Parts: sequence; C-alpha cells; structure tokens
Amino acid sequence: MTHLERFLATVRREPVDRPATWLGLPDPAALPGLFKYFGVSNIRELKEKLDDDIWPVEIPYHSPCADVIQMALNFSKDGSIPKFRTLTAPGFFEDYSDPEAVNLFDWPDPAKYIDPALCRKAVEETPDGYTAMGVVSAAHFQTACSAFGMETALVKMMIEPEMYRAVIDRITDFYLRANEIFYEATRGKLHAVQISNDFGGQTGLMVSPDTLRELVFDGTRKMIEQAKSYGLIVVHHSCGSIYDIIPDLIEMGADVIHPIQALAANMEPWRLKADFGDKISFCGGVDAQYLMVNGQPEEVRAKAEELKTLFPTGLILSPSHETILPDTKPENVEALFSINNINSL
Repeated sequence: MTHLERFLATVRREPVDRPATWLGLPDPAALPGLFKYFGVSNIRELKEKLDDDIWPVEIPYHSPCADVIQMALNFSKDGSIPKFRTLTAPGFFEDYSDPEAVNLFDWPDPAKYIDPALCRKAVEETPDGYTAMGVVSAAHFQTACSAFGMETALVKMMIEPEMYRAVIDRITDFYLRANEIFYEATRGKLHAVQISNDFGGQTGLMVSPDTLRELVFDGTRKMIEQAKSYGLIVVHHSCGSIYDIIPDLIEMGADVIHPIQALAANMEPWRLKADFGDKISFCGGVDAQYLMVNGQPEEVRAKAEELKTLFPTGLILSPSHETILPDTKPENVEALFSINNINSL
C-alpha cells in the first residue's frame, strides 16, 4: 500500500498491510538529535527513513506580528509582540463586559497575510504517495483563552457568556476565513486537515461538556463542516482527557481523534476501542509524557505491538502528543517505528 492508501484505509477502518504511522510535528530543537541519530540531514529524509505516512503542511501565514497562524491574533494588553503564544497572560478583553467591545480590537484580515501561491507550493511539495494533511490550528477555544487570559476566560464563560460568545465567534470567523483561503488555494491537493483545540487536562475537561456545547462547539462544528465541504478528512486534535466529548466530536463529523493521550483519565486505548472503535478512528497511543522520554526501546516496541493487536486498523500509531520534544530519546522513536519493519532501522 502507498502511504495515502494506508492512511485512507485506516481512517475507514478497513484492512491495512501494517499500521499507519505519523511522526507528528517535532520541536525544531529536537531535530538535530534526530537527524544525527538516524543519519539524515532533513525532515524529508527522516520521514523516508521511518517510512512515515503523513506529510503535514502548515498554513503559510506572514504578518507584522506573526509568522505562524497560531500567533496571528495578538491579544497582548500592552501591544507588545510576544515570542510565544500564552494562554495565561492578561488579554485584551480582560476588563470588558459589553459584547460591543469586540469591535475595539483590530482584527486582522487573513487575506492580507496568506498568499494562495505559497499555500499551493507548500502542498505541492508533499512527496509522491504521502498523505498531505493541512495543519490549520483554528484553535478558537484556546485563542479565546488568550483573548481574556485563561482564568478570566473561564470565569466569563460562567458569569458573562454573551461577552465570551462575542469574542469566540469573531475568532471563529477569522479562522474560517483563513481556512477558506487555504482550502481554495489547495483544492484537490490536500487529503486531510488537522483542526486543533485543547479541551482536556490530565484528569478531565477544562469546563463541563454542557458549557462546551453552549459556547464552543458551534465554532467547532462550522470548521469541521467547512473542511468536509472540500472533501477533506478531519483529524481533530485535543490533548488531555476528552472521553466525555468524543460522542460530540463524532456527531460533528470528525473522522479521527488525535491524540490518544495514554496517561490521561479514561483515555486508555482499550476503553476507546471498546466504546468508540466502530464509529471513529484514532491517532496516538504511545505515551509521550513518560514512556518516550524515560522508557527503554523494548518497552516502546512492546507498546506499539500491543496497540497493533488492539487496533488491527483504525489507529494511526504515533506519540501521544504531536510535538516530539528534545528530551525524547531517538532510540525510542526508532523503536516506535520498528513496527513498520524497516530493514534499515
């Protein structure tokens, strides 16, 4: 099977020749160590070495305050340009209660900062046979946390829901427009898209399922439906324990849940397989919090084999978080991908 054929069969829960796999999005600081260990010089060679199946493509976004779309909405109260997105710093809307205040923020027009030609070029650079997956982020819930400051945002959801709704709806509009530009520019060239929002912590959801349904999932649904209207498979990312809202994600049309965060409450692979395995596919499962960092290669290999047995299809085998950090042992990455029976490893 080609990488794309294997990916499509996995998503449809059809027989595969081997588990589909995804390296994820390694932290740039982790790449030198991975390149040295595997004897390669770039990410393309690394993915070829691992026989990885997915080629992620991020939206090319370039504005005066951001070179990644995750940083496109700068809600800093003092007008400074932060180096990293923060959810906890005080945000622009921290002190506002009137929904009309949403118009006080200088909302950027994504059409000014997304070049369709660069979008096409980025997707066309996907190697032959790979699954081209757009990584659009579109994390409207997390971005709303930045807009107020996380603690304030969660309080606003409870006591000033109309204010919260006004902000998250405008954030959703921004992402829908940005995604539209990307999807139109790459029509017929993308196979899948990853839409992100971290709804969970280690032991449960950040807010109740009902609150998410009332204030957040309208935007989630719109973004999933938008992607599906372009014929794209939707991989929905949320870290943490999200067991209680997996039925919602299924109902909204997601095709794949990413990741299986193996150490989070109620996210055990066997539980997800038993309760949802006939309704949706998954990505992840190999613990990146402890096992990939502190475990031994034989333990990682055993976990990969266990998951292969539990999910003969329907699982894209991957670390339980999309970002491989510098403290992840390269030999454990090798052990995970040994499931592919690569002769060179």
